[in-house]
Amino acid sequence: MSSPSRRSSSPDSNIEGGSGSGSAGDERKRKRMLSNRESARRSRARKQQRMEELIAEASRLQAENARVEAQIGAYTAELGKVDGENAVLRARHGELAGRLQALGGVLEIFQVAGAAVDIPEIPDDPLLRPWQSPFAPQLAATGADAFQF
Repeated sequence: MSSPSRRSSSPDSNIEGGSGSGSAGDERKRKRMLSNRESARRSRARKQQRMEELIAEASRLQAENARVEAQIGAYTAELGKVDGENAVLRARHGELAGRLQALGGVLEIFQVAGAAVDIPEIPDDPLLRPWQSPFAPQLAATGADAFQF
């Protein structure tokens, strides 16, 4: 039992329009079906291309992520090394500061007792003044000469 609004797609069922009108409708229907198939094929091709692009991008991002993680690991190892060196230097600083304070106390006792204390001058060693760059005066002199024409 078919409903009255449903049409049959066979050319024999179109009695009203005659054979000429039915074949033109069939031709339009066939062209529309071919057009729809071609459109669906293009849509599937675009979808496949987009999927391949996304897969390639995911692969590239995974490689970049691995590279960044390796770099983070290297930086973390370097940070651990620098932190260790910093801890050693802080301990050494504390030890030397304590020794300096003790020597200052001994020197004060000698001076109070009236003993002549000959304190040698500290040599001009740039390592004893880390806040002053040993190269700054040379660079400034060279830099000033470099801009004269």
